[in-house]
Amino acid sequence: MVRQLALELPVRPARGRAAFFVAPPNALAVQQIDAWRDWPARKLVLIGPEASGKTHLVHVWADLASAEVIHARDLPQAELPALAAAGAVAVEDADRIAGRRQAEDALFHLHNLLAAEGGTLLMTARRAPRDWGLCLPDLASRVQAAATAHLEPPDDTLLAAVLVKLFADRQIAVSPDLIGYLVDRMERSFAAAAETVAAIDREALASRRKPAPRLAREVLDNGPGGDD
Repeated sequence: MVRQLALELPVRPARGRAAFFVAPPNALAVQQIDAWRDWPARKLVLIGPEASGKTHLVHVWADLASAEVIHARDLPQAELPALAAAGAVAVEDADRIAGRRQAEDALFHLHNLLAAEGGTLLMTARRAPRDWGLCLPDLASRVQAAATAHLEPPDDTLLAAVLVKLFADRQIAVSPDLIGYLVDRMERSFAAAAETVAAIDREALASRRKPAPRLAREVLDNGPGGDD
């Protein structure tokens, strides 16, 4: 079989509210995002594993609250007063700055600026704040005082919906047979779903075949990161 080069084309994730599938593993977190005006001390930490939908929910909240969104690693270069002036800020991957003093200092100052003006702060992380390993005690105490919302591992219904969305983000229409095949056999995690969809897309392009259970079996047998 002649194989064609599978180019890494840009993927455009759908991040509107209508594209976020609500199921038992994430329903409580969605309720907390919707009720953002009632967060204790006007701050929340959204916790979930890789690819669990944290960024999607951040953008849902940003639309609700007219919030600015920034990655935690970019805080040292940000104009913090101007950022806080928005009145609502989402800081993504806040747990990843542990041990980076400049970034920790910047998050501490942003927190204080928002608190002083009655602003709202949303932070995302893979773990609970007590497990971040922050070096700045004042920041650690403030973050640990925040309310938390959790995105739990997917059940069958949510995993199926996530797979459909991931394929749709790549403009690939798939059959229920393929989704059912994957749900029954793949590793049950959001990260594995993203890797598997990307691998199926690559193999389908390279082999000029339509995504289907047979192709999915080959990908799963080789591992999502295996050779095409």
